[in-house]
Amino acid sequence: MLNFSPQALTSKEKKKFLIGSVIPRPIALVSTISNKGIVNIAPFSYFNIATYDPPILSIAVQRIDQSPKDTARNIFENKEAVVQMVDTDNVAATNKTSAPLDAEKSELDISEFTTTDSHTIRVPGINETKVRYEVELYDSMVVYNEQNLPTADLLLLKVKHYHIDEAIYQQGYIDPLKLNAVSRLAGNDYAEVGNIFTIERP
Repeated sequence: MLNFSPQALTSKEKKKFLIGSVIPRPIALVSTISNKGIVNIAPFSYFNIATYDPPILSIAVQRIDQSPKDTARNIFENKEAVVQMVDTDNVAATNKTSAPLDAEKSELDISEFTTTDSHTIRVPGINETKVRYEVELYDSMVVYNEQNLPTADLLLLKVKHYHIDEAIYQQGYIDPLKLNAVSRLAGNDYAEVGNIFTIERP
């Protein structure tokens, strides 16, 4: 077994160890609105469920040169977002939204995505997704590195409304094969839902 201390690793090595081993990671496609009314869409794989009571999702948004990205800034300013699940049908369009754009431009202009009105918030959802959650900012914290520089914004987002495609919903459950969610690996690699097996809890 190899052993490393964080102090002995470069930032790149620490990142590659984590994203290469903490897999597969679900991908959130997050839509937000700026104060100028510009719709921002971006994918995040530092994403998961924090708790179900109340229903809260967690997303870590890495900063650029210590400044919050558009998604985090928009959520801080307007307290709202829509979190969508990425699947095999929309992953190609999702990948396009990861391109670096000026804050004055919308990813709607470079992807095939179209929007739909939300029920409880001003931020629109994405039509081409099978699951989406209207959320509001519950809490947040800034993450600092060893040099005490801000490197990420950890966001806790409380679900206000659920949207689930009826084609994937059966008898109270979401069919994982019909959802066909895509997960993030390392580098440019992704994974689909593959072999499913069951182990009963003790």
